[in-house]
Amino acid sequence: MSRPIFGREPVVIINAVQAVLLVALAAGAPYLDAVSVPLIVAALGAVLGAVQAVVVRPVAPAAFTAVVTTLAPVLTHYGVGLSDELVVAVNGAIVAVLALATRQQVSPKDLELAA
Repeated sequence: MSRPIFGREPVVIINAVQAVLLVALAAGAPYLDAVSVPLIVAALGAVLGAVQAVVVRPVAPAAFTAVVTTLAPVLTHYGVGLSDELVVAVNGAIVAVLALATRQQVSPKDLELAA
């Protein structure tokens, strides 16, 4: 079950932002086109997923790497050159940092050896 953000379910926030972006696109807003709106909505979904991951324990590193992977095409669309190697390196750093940060939340499972 997802937790509310600003008193609303994440899907409601995503749908509201998508509606605003589509109206802005139809009105001819600068920097918005038929490619950027779905990219922004996908990035927003990833960011809200990461916010959800912060409040749920144990923390899921995949939620944070999804943010980087989803934001990369958005930034590339707007002219920020991100190489595949950089995206992979940032994702690796996120996993390493989260492993250190979440170590207190996990413990090794005791294995009972059959005699």
